[in-house]
Amino acid sequence: MTVMIGPDRPVYLRLRDTIASAILEGRFHDGDPLPSVRSFAASHGANPLTVAKAYQSFQDDGLVVVRRGVGMFVAEGATARLRVSERQLFLDTYWPEIEAHIRRLDLAPADLLDRVGAG
Repeated sequence: MTVMIGPDRPVYLRLRDTIASAILEGRFHDGDPLPSVRSFAASHGANPLTVAKAYQSFQDDGLVVVRRGVGMFVAEGATARLRVSERQLFLDTYWPEIEAHIRRLDLAPADLLDRVGAG
């Protein structure tokens, strides 16, 4: 299976990844407002329609709620749900290729664990 990452990945998905990372890293918490579409677009050099598509995908997944006239907010429980879905995505999509690469390089688990705290 080939996973589309990097510049070949659609822009709205890359923007979605940026927002998801911000939520998972605690820059936005459940209930917090997200930047406006225009503000986020300007700060990331993106088209506002593309940002709106990224936000819409979060809304479709129930991770963002819209308060008419106020803005978009991280839904209650969104951080936990996002963490579960991102873990599953990592294990199902990214990990098999990473594991294969580790095996090709004959890396020992201890070598990897030594680096976990070093980074």
